[in-house]
Amino acid sequence: MKPGTPGEGLGRDGARAANGPREGGVTALELEQRLGHVFGKPALLELALTHPSVTHDLGAGTPHNQRLEFLGDAVLQLVLTLELYEKFPDLGEGPLTQARAEMVNRRTLATQSRAMGIGEFLRLSRSEESTGGRERSSALADAFEAVVGAIFLDGGLPAARRFVLQRFREAFGQLVALPSFHNPKGELQELLQAESAEPPVYQLIAMSGPDHDRSFECAVSYRGEELGRGSGKTKKAAESEAAREALVVLRARSASASASASASASATGGGVV
Repeated sequence: MKPGTPGEGLGRDGARAANGPREGGVTALELEQRLGHVFGKPALLELALTHPSVTHDLGAGTPHNQRLEFLGDAVLQLVLTLELYEKFPDLGEGPLTQARAEMVNRRTLATQSRAMGIGEFLRLSRSEESTGGRERSSALADAFEAVVGAIFLDGGLPAARRFVLQRFREAFGQLVALPSFHNPKGELQELLQAESAEPPVYQLIAMSGPDHDRSFECAVSYRGEELGRGSGKTKKAAESEAAREALVVLRARSASASASASASASATGGGVV
């Protein structure tokens, strides 16, 4: 059974132990380990992964994840707002609002979903699937918020808070300082130089538009791997956007690795059932 096919769901068959590897290689239990939360009500996770497009195949009354997305957005905002409020007591509303906006944007949420492999489990209509919906940033960002909502309903605010802070503490340096992307190229180079003196490489991918209104697309790579792309009205702006995306990708990877290590340690100690 392939994850994400309309009508199939996660294929739990009423028992977690019955979940074996499926096409694509990832089981529902492994997804829960990546999330760091084992659902007492698995139907909530399935609903969170159900894209609104399924109504085209299964009928207008088919439940989907928009309501959970609405709830998850509020929970996400609450958790991060409280964390920022408590971590930075000397800052006013303006800087705190800016910091929260930098942390919670569609690009960041989509990157978080990609790092956890959520796209593989999305339930989509056939037409949405055929047009690349499984990798569409908007669908992935919505699914991330819906998963937050599902965890909140399943485990309450403490569980949702653990999940959110696990993802965002890793992605934004443990929140000991306000997240800032004002100099993304400098931040990216500093992050990469912790591993090697080799600098990131920026490449102009494309230019478009008339001379008076040019748009540039640039990519940034490190050791032969492309980490991000960005667009802008100048080459410098496009490089900055590419660096910004690379920072989100690298920090999300770090969060995913930490969550997987924590889940593995819990499983070894009997913490996962």
